Amino acid sequence: MQNDNKNTLMFIVSAFAILIGYQFFVLGPQQKKAEAEARAKKVAEAKVAATPGVTLDANGNPAPLRLSRDQAKAQSPRIVVDTPALSGSIALKGARIDDLYLRKYAETIDKNSPPVELFRPEGAEHAWFADFGWAGANLPGLPDSRTVWTAAPGQVLRPNSPVTLTYDNGQGLTFTRVIAVDDQAMFTVTDSVRNAGTDGLQLAPYATVQRQGITDHLGKTQIVHEGAIGVLGSGKDQKLELAKYGKWKKDKPLATFDSVGGWAGITDKYWLAALIPNQDQTLKAQYRVTQAGGTDIYDVNIVGPTQALNPGATLTQKTRLFAGAKTVPLLRKYEYNGQAPEWWKFWDSRKAEIPRFDWAVDWGMFSMFTRPIFNILEIFYRLVGNFGLAIMALTVLLKLILYPMADKSYESMAKIKKIQPEVEKLKAKHKDDPAKQQQEMMQLYAKEKINPMMGCLPMLVQIPVFYSLYKVLTVTIEMRHAPFFGWIHDLSSRDPTTIFNLFGLIPWDPATAPLIGGILGTSLHIGVWPLLYGFTMWLTTAMNPPAGDPIQQRIFQLFPIIFTFTLSQFSVGLVIYWCWSNILTIIQQYIIMRRYGVDNPIDKIIARLQGKPVSAT
Repeated sequence: MQNDNKNTLMFIVSAFAILIGYQFFVLGPQQKKAEAEARAKKVAEAKVAATPGVTLDANGNPAPLRLSRDQAKAQSPRIVVDTPALSGSIALKGARIDDLYLRKYAETIDKNSPPVELFRPEGAEHAWFADFGWAGANLPGLPDSRTVWTAAPGQVLRPNSPVTLTYDNGQGLTFTRVIAVDDQAMFTVTDSVRNAGTDGLQLAPYATVQRQGITDHLGKTQIVHEGAIGVLGSGKDQKLELAKYGKWKKDKPLATFDSVGGWAGITDKYWLAALIPNQDQTLKAQYRVTQAGGTDIYDVNIVGPTQALNPGATLTQKTRLFAGAKTVPLLRKYEYNGQAPEWWKFWDSRKAEIPRFDWAVDWGMFSMFTRPIFNILEIFYRLVGNFGLAIMALTVLLKLILYPMADKSYESMAKIKKIQPEVEKLKAKHKDDPAKQQQEMMQLYAKEKINPMMGCLPMLVQIPVFYSLYKVLTVTIEMRHAPFFGWIHDLSSRDPTTIFNLFGLIPWDPATAPLIGGILGTSLHIGVWPLLYGFTMWLTTAMNPPAGDPIQQRIFQLFPIIFTFTLSQFSVGLVIYWCWSNILTIIQQYIIMRRYGVDNPIDKIIARLQGKPVSAT
C-alpha cells in the first residue's frame, strides 16, 4: 500500500511537471512568436502601404502584386461555361479552361455560401487551370499563353453545345480547338492543326494541369493524399503514381513516366483535375515543380508522340479533362464509359474506358477493405437517407461480422477479470519471487482454461478493418456538409458545441476570451459528442482487466481524458462512429461479463442509482 501511495504521488508530480513544462517551453514561446510575427506583419503592411505595386505573401513578406480573381479574369475575353454542375468561363487568351465553380458544392453550410471554386486564372493568387496545345522544335507562330484565339460571338459552352475557337498564325498554320462538356464534370478538347504551307513540320500534342502556389492547409494531412496523381504505365504494368505536395517539391521536383493511355492530374482531398488521353496513345507524363517569381509552380503534363504534318495535311488530337468532385459513383461511371457496374459487381472484369479512375479517391494500403466498405456504406446511405445513420448501420454490420473473434476476446478478458482476486493473492504471496509468481499464474490460467493471448489476437485482427472504415469516412466526399441530428449540420466538421459556454446555453464565444481564447477555441474546444466518446472509452477501459502495474493502471485511466481532448478536433462524423462502436463493444462486453458472473462498472452504476450496496471488487 505504501508503494502504491508513493507511485501515485510520483505520477501526480510528474504529470504537473509535464504540464508546467509544456506551458513554459511550448505554449509560452509559441505565444511570444505569434506576438512578434503580428508586430512584424504590421511593420510590413506599413511598408507596403507606402510602396505601390507590392503586396504581402503568406508569410507576411513583400511580394509582387497579385491580381484579384476578377482582375485576373478580366485580362482576357471569355466564353461562358454554363452546365448543371459547372459555371465559369474559358479564356480566349491562351484558350485555357481556367475559371470554374462547382455548382453542386458550397464552400460552407451557410445557405448563402458561394459554390466551391476549382479553377482560377493566372495572375491571381493560387491560380489553377488546364492548358492544351502543340509543341515543336524551332517552330515560330505556335499558339501559347499570350495568343488570343477567335470565337464566333454569342457562344456559350453547354452540354450538347460545344464551342469552337480558331487561330491563324499567318505562316500557313491554322489551329482549331473544339471544346465540349457533359452535364457533370468531363470536358473533351479536340485540337486540330492544318498546314497550308509548303514545308512539312513535326508537332507533338501536349496538355497540362498547373497550380501556381498552394494554400497553407493543402498537403498537411497524412491520411489523405493531396498532390500529383495518375495511373500510368503500359498494360498490366500500369500503376498508381503519387506525389504529395511536400515530397513532390522536395524529393521529386521532376518525375517522368512512359505510358500508354492512363490518366494524370492534381488532386485535393475532395476535388480533382485530371487529363485523360486516348487510351491507345503512347505518351510521356511529367510531374514537375518549378519556381517563378517566388511562387512554386506545380505542373502535371502529358506529351504525345511527335507526328509529321505534311503540306495540306491536318493533325487532330483529342484529350479529355475531368474537373470536379471525386464522388465514387461518378468516377466509376466515367471509368466504364457510362456503364459503371453496380455495387455487387465491383469486381467486374469488363475493360475500363479510363483505367482505375476511382483510384483518384485515396483508398490507402487496405484497399481490399476500404473499397467494399464504401460500397456497403453507400447502400445504407441510399436506404436510410442520412449519412450519420448509414455510418452507424455499417458499424453494426462490421461488429456482427467480427462478432466471433470479438466474443473470444471479451470472453478471455472476462475470465481474467473474474480470477483477478486470486491473481492479486499470488502476487502478494510471491512478491519477492517473480519467477515463481509467473509459474503460479500460468498454472492458474491453465486450470481456468484461459489463454491470455486470446484477449489480444482477435482485437489485432479487427484493427485493419476499423482503420479502413476510418479511412473511408475521412477521404470520401459523402460526409462533407452531410447533416445528422440536432446541432450537427456538417459531419465533416468538428462538434460545434463547447463545454466552456455550456454547449451554447451561454451566448458567448470562448475563442474571444483574452489570453486563453486561442486555446479555448482550439485544443480545449470540447463538444457533446467528444464527451460522450470519453465516457464510453472510460467505461470500456473500466470493463477490461486492470493492468498489473499500478502506474500502468493510472496511465490507462488517463487515456479517456487524453483521447477526449484529441478527438474533439476531429470531424464529428468520425467521433460519432467511434462513440457508437464503443457503445456496441460495451453491450457485448456487458453480456459476456454477466454470463460469467463478473463484476462490472455498469452494474455498480445501476446499484448506486438504486441505493444498493456496491461490492468493493
